[in-house]
Amino acid sequence: MRVLITDGLSKEGLEILKSSGKIEVDVKKGIEKEELLKIIKNYDGLIVRSATKATQQLIDATDGNLKVIGRAGIGVDNIDIPYATKNGIVVMNTPEANAITTAEHAIAIMFALARKIPQAHNSLLSGKWERDKFRGKEVYGKTFGIIGLGNIGKLVAERALGLKMKVIACDPFITAEAASKLGVELVELEGLIENAEIITIHTPLTPETKDLINKDTFAKMKEGVIIINCARGGIVNEADLVVALKEGKIGGAALDVYVNEPPASDHELFSIDDNVVFTPHLGASTQEAQEKVGIAMAQQIVDFLVNGVVTNAVNMPSLSIEVLKRMKPYLILLEKLGSLQGQLCKGGIKEIRIEYKGDVSEFDVSPLTVAALKGFLTPIMDVIVSYVNAPVIAKDKGIRVVESKSSDSEDYTSLVTIQVKTDEGKSRVSGTIFGRVEPRIVAVNGFPIDVIPEGYLLINENSDKPGFIGALCTLLGSKNVNIARLHLGRESIGGKAISFINIDSPVSKEIEQEISKLPDHISVTQVKL
Repeated sequence: MRVLITDGLSKEGLEILKSSGKIEVDVKKGIEKEELLKIIKNYDGLIVRSATKATQQLIDATDGNLKVIGRAGIGVDNIDIPYATKNGIVVMNTPEANAITTAEHAIAIMFALARKIPQAHNSLLSGKWERDKFRGKEVYGKTFGIIGLGNIGKLVAERALGLKMKVIACDPFITAEAASKLGVELVELEGLIENAEIITIHTPLTPETKDLINKDTFAKMKEGVIIINCARGGIVNEADLVVALKEGKIGGAALDVYVNEPPASDHELFSIDDNVVFTPHLGASTQEAQEKVGIAMAQQIVDFLVNGVVTNAVNMPSLSIEVLKRMKPYLILLEKLGSLQGQLCKGGIKEIRIEYKGDVSEFDVSPLTVAALKGFLTPIMDVIVSYVNAPVIAKDKGIRVVESKSSDSEDYTSLVTIQVKTDEGKSRVSGTIFGRVEPRIVAVNGFPIDVIPEGYLLINENSDKPGFIGALCTLLGSKNVNIARLHLGRESIGGKAISFINIDSPVSKEIEQEISKLPDHISVTQVKL
């Protein structure tokens, strides 16, 4: 087997690859794109960091020979995962290796900002002695607000509690009981915004979290609040942040991530120097983290290429290749059903119940349950969710996971149902496989339906009255929204009805608001599968 490393790997990782005795390793750090496209077809494995882009063009150039792409780190933004999956390429990452380092960096830049360390350092180097100018703030006893209590957020909370801070957190997908076990008070976002003296962000960048911190939220914050962002650029509106800093509404900002990376040298943020700390996306940049990443990635590649064992894949479970071939259609179905539930459910998650009926019950369903958890957690987490860490994340969030199996499949050869219980109620979706490989959603909360689970979907509930679907489709057409498919279901004549509309691109909040104003309309939800 041949493995190409294009962005470097720790010496410990290289030694693991070479000592396997069955893998030939080539290290070509900084290789030019054109050369990479010429030689990639000669390799079974590719290990990258963030510099190399595993695009559709690169995958096409492999001529079907590449078996695995390993991302030595957490983020896989530089890999075209859907296209790799379509071409049978396993994509792996190292989801746990950088969590501690990122959490520590958030705490580090909090201290740097609170004590004005960069500014004092530069002042002293310029020959000045300005002790009064750089009087800072203690963090002891301060109310520390964490937006997103996932893997990294939890580690940050533990460290803040060790500093004797009062820790509050906002996370719509964790229960108050699970937060309490961490020593954290769970609050709504508005309560956190209004009461926290220091706010740190640890959520993924999604349509819901984009510009989450903006001029409106700044207006509700305490005077002198400190903002920390080591998550993703775009969660904090940078233009609004500049205004809030210049007006003195907030006491300071510490950023490790930006909308555009690297940001332009003339970015308006960089015109401010008194109450800010900026670092160039250093969250994962420690010697220990890089060593752990290298070791983990190398071992995973050896396990896969030499032993056929899959670990920490983001596009397949940890299964042997033989079993995977038989279970793949159901793995896809369960992940789609889980993703749908993850985007539909609101409130703290208490229980996920998965029912397997018919032929599918004859499988060892544990990988299928993991696929459902991965699908469910991916839209709501601040870290990459894999088949390996999904059960751990669910456990940490206090989510009870229940499986049941029955040979009775009712109207289908196989039927899978995922029921989610939250603080706000229950949601239930069912799916099956048509033919040999085609996943279908066949019921949602009591509505019989026949939906192909892919792409962007608008899910509407309405009263079953003549003219509603025509009005809805006319509205979408007037907004230049193309409808690919339309699926309808209802409980009874004149009762509640539901529609699933496949659209080519997401619709804006404004269009959703216009839909909600249609006569007989009940609710609208936009999801991506």
